[in-house]
Amino acid sequence: MAKARAQARAAPPTVEPGSGPVLDLRRYVPGLLTFLANKLSRSASALYQREFGVNVTEWRIMSQLAIEPGIPASRICQVIGFDKGPVSRSLAAMEKRGIVTIEVDKADARRRVIALTGHGRALHDRIIAVALERERRLLACLSAEERELLIASLNAMHENLSAVNRPLAVAKG
Repeated sequence: MAKARAQARAAPPTVEPGSGPVLDLRRYVPGLLTFLANKLSRSASALYQREFGVNVTEWRIMSQLAIEPGIPASRICQVIGFDKGPVSRSLAAMEKRGIVTIEVDKADARRRVIALTGHGRALHDRIIAVALERERRLLACLSAEERELLIASLNAMHENLSAVNRPLAVAKG
């Protein structure tokens, strides 16, 4: 009896045909984006850690600081879409390793501004070559026109996120 209960718990539930909708994960855009991003992040993190001693979160922070030197952590969180906790922990580790500086904002003593150090910028410049090559390989299966359409579509979806995040009427039951 105990064995039958254990097997029943371990077995996935059976779904009767027509009992409700299921996702087609080959066409469900949020799933496709998530799966692709997860796989790219996992392989990038392993590569960047092995070759450069930074993880993918640290690389994303470095990328943003190269674009916008001297910004606060809140701006980094806003752009890369991470919560404050992981960004703060990454920044503290990066500061200890001499990749970034964190200083009091001269205009507002309540704020801290973050910038790449010389070492951090040099590291960024080494990693970016690898990141751009990975992007080139990823997009090699697309024509130039398809790449431009993909980039435009991704930017449009990014701009439309507020529509996705508006409250939904969810059926109870």
